[in-house]
Amino acid sequence: MTDLTERLQAAETLAREAAALALRLRPAHGSAAITLKGAQDWLTEADGAVERFLSDALRQRFPQDGFQGEEAGLHRDGPLRWVVDPIDGTSNFAHGGQRWCVSVGLVTEERAVLGAIVAPELNQCFLGAEGRGATLNGRPIRAAATAGLSRAIVECGWSPRVPNDAYHALCQAVMGQGAMLRAGGSGTLGLADVACGALDAYVERYINLWDVAAALAILSEAGARVSPFLQQNAAGKGAPILAAAPGIAAPLAALTGMVLEG
Repeated sequence: MTDLTERLQAAETLAREAAALALRLRPAHGSAAITLKGAQDWLTEADGAVERFLSDALRQRFPQDGFQGEEAGLHRDGPLRWVVDPIDGTSNFAHGGQRWCVSVGLVTEERAVLGAIVAPELNQCFLGAEGRGATLNGRPIRAAATAGLSRAIVECGWSPRVPNDAYHALCQAVMGQGAMLRAGGSGTLGLADVACGALDAYVERYINLWDVAAALAILSEAGARVSPFLQQNAAGKGAPILAAAPGIAAPLAALTGMVLEG
C-alpha cells in the first residue's frame, strides 16, 4: 500500500487529538457535573463526540475508506475500513483513572493493516503497521520471551455477554497453571501490553471488533501469537481473542480451547 505511511501518521495524529478531546470533555472526578447529570449521560456524550470527531476527520482525509465504531449511524463501507474505539476503558475514564485509551485501526475483511493506540494519561502511544514493525513512544517493541505459564502474567478479560460461571472457569484454568492474573479494565491496553512484553497474554471469550482492531496489527508486528479474530468475526460483531507471547501461546490455546493463526 503506497500510502500506508500517510495513513499511519494520520491515525497517530487523530488518535492524539481524539484523546485530548476526551480529556476536555471529562469533568473532574467527583465534580458537580457528574453528580447533577449522571456519569453515564456525560460518558455517553463524550464517547459519541470523540467518535464523531474521528469519523469526520477520517472521511475528510480518506473519503474512499470505510468506517466502523460503536455508533451504527456512522458506519461506512469501503475496501479499507477504519475501526475505532473512542474511549476504551470507560469505567476507568469515568472514575478518574488513567488506564483508558483511544484506539484507531485500519482493516480489510481478512487482515489488520495498521493501528494507533493513545493512552494520554499513561503517556503511551502504540503504533504498528504491516511490514513497518511496532513501537511504543517511538521505540521498537517485542512480545515477551516467557517460556512457561507458571511464570506468566495473564489478563482474562470480562464481558457481560459471557456467563459468570464461564468467566470464573477461565480464570481458574489459567491460575491452575500457576500463572498470575491481572485485570486492568481496558481490553485494548491489555492487548497492547502483550505486544510490548508488559503482559504475557490476554484472553477474552467475547470482545468487540473496535476493541481489538488497532491492537491486531501492533501485536502481529511485535511477534505475538494471536487468534484469527477477523476470520472469526466475519459478521462484524464480536469474537474470542487470545494474544500471547510465542513461548506460552500453544499451551494457553490448548488450555482455553482457542485456536491461533498460522
